[in-house]
Amino acid sequence: MLKAAIRRFLVLLAGIAGVTAVLSLLGGLLGGGSVSRAVAIGFYLVGSFMLIAGFFIGNRGPVRPKGTGPMLFGSRIMRWATPLEREDSLNESALFVALGFVLIVIGVAVDSRTGLL
Repeated sequence: MLKAAIRRFLVLLAGIAGVTAVLSLLGGLLGGGSVSRAVAIGFYLVGSFMLIAGFFIGNRGPVRPKGTGPMLFGSRIMRWATPLEREDSLNESALFVALGFVLIVIGVAVDSRTGLL
């Protein structure tokens, strides 16, 4: 079970890192800047976004909307989150934070200013 979870995490990380690298590479080529620096900045940006998203996903309150109808001006009907919903929120938060941290580490590794690679 742990092997499958690690495999899914690595597949997700590889997909996000691949898309980030390609889009950052294209941005660096179009912008005329250093390609390695553009890729590093792309990893920094996406990693930071993932960390912030993980923070906000993890800090959702214990209350959820009860219905899906329009509630523009009326009172909102709320309910308490189930234990499964709270666990899912915590797990999603941990996933986003872990992905963000790893992407920032990859960004540091490929950054031409640090000289790690």
